[in-house]
Amino acid sequence: MKQTLKSLVKEWRERELPPIIERCVDPTAFIDWNVIKTIPIIGFRRTGKTFLLFWIAKKMKKEETLYINFEDERIPQDIKTLTYLSEVLKEEYGRKRLILLLDEIQNIPNWSKWVRRILDTRNYQIFISGSSSKLSSKEIPTELRGRCLTIELYPLSFKEFLKFRNEELEKLSEPLILNLLNEYINFGGLPEIVLSEKGKKYLLIEEYFKTFLIRDILERYRIRNRELVRELVRILLNSTYITISSLYNTFQSLGYKIGKSTLANYIYYLETSLFAYFVEIFSPKIKYRLKAPRKVMLVDTFFIKKYSRFSENIGRSMENSVFLELKRRQATNALLEIFYWKDYQQNEVDFVLKEGLRVKQLIQVTYASAKDEIEKRELKALLKASKELKCKDLLVITWDYEDDLKINGKKIKCSPLWKWLLT
Repeated sequence: MKQTLKSLVKEWRERELPPIIERCVDPTAFIDWNVIKTIPIIGFRRTGKTFLLFWIAKKMKKEETLYINFEDERIPQDIKTLTYLSEVLKEEYGRKRLILLLDEIQNIPNWSKWVRRILDTRNYQIFISGSSSKLSSKEIPTELRGRCLTIELYPLSFKEFLKFRNEELEKLSEPLILNLLNEYINFGGLPEIVLSEKGKKYLLIEEYFKTFLIRDILERYRIRNRELVRELVRILLNSTYITISSLYNTFQSLGYKIGKSTLANYIYYLETSLFAYFVEIFSPKIKYRLKAPRKVMLVDTFFIKKYSRFSENIGRSMENSVFLELKRRQATNALLEIFYWKDYQQNEVDFVLKEGLRVKQLIQVTYASAKDEIEKRELKALLKASKELKCKDLLVITWDYEDDLKINGKKIKCSPLWKWLLT
């Protein structure tokens, strides 16, 4: 085993880094030898986590980094692997400071105890990557609590999408921007898919979907009833809201025998795999918030295009894109929380942004190109929520309509989606 690890060190030293397109997040900003932390990079499969690790090696001196992929078939999934790695690090690098780039290390039992031990030597900055929110600061193993700063990597933002496509915004006309936005909304922002020809995009998304379902859900959690999980994912892809009770009733009607607690576990697995997000209703009553239906959002809009009954509903894909951009912004604002709002008359606001104790902004998303295409009920809901939540910052994100409306003495800003995404 020790010889295998030495071979991996040698391979890394001789390896040429692939071409790398910079993302908006800069992981090297987290390197601080005075306050050493473990930096988990988490994200859904194929969002570019490995390339972010390579970017660190490219931006720093490569000889001061070591990359190891723990999904390499030559590496046993055993704690002894890490014991041997400690010895190899001493033999190959001595007491030299080193940036460790550890891909999918969570596959190794008790990995976190090893990371904590070598972190305490203060010779190593450690970046770890994986496709599970269990690596996040909130769910990291006990021995690393307070010693982590998490980077959550999402599919490409629209700004990153344009960069990957070698498009310069200042040279683009609005019709061309809208054409590119339409492609972004339909085919999403998973990097390899963005760079692929249209015919190959569908093959790639099928491969990603199967790999996620088998490796990140069925195998990771050792689930025997595979057909039931596939049905659950299908239901989520075609749902706007869910509750455990509604899912339970659906499965009962389909003839499946499953308890509510098991269903809740499966939903948790899908959430920790970072495939799906579940937005809670805004309410000061925690009990009501937990019982009310949660809004279903997906990690990438291509899953809607490929697998959902909403595939032709561009408004649904727009809303999902807005949510993902809000999640990116939330990553740089620890106080920001995202909810939706609905009253007893079924008036609904797509997103409520809460910052600390105050409601910061209310957002509606609509596929509108003119004022008369914005439905009255959407504006009515904004005004009702504005009054109830004491929020004056009201925003309607449209397809390409821009204006400042004044209704009942309140200002409502209408902004085209592309402009909002690039703000």
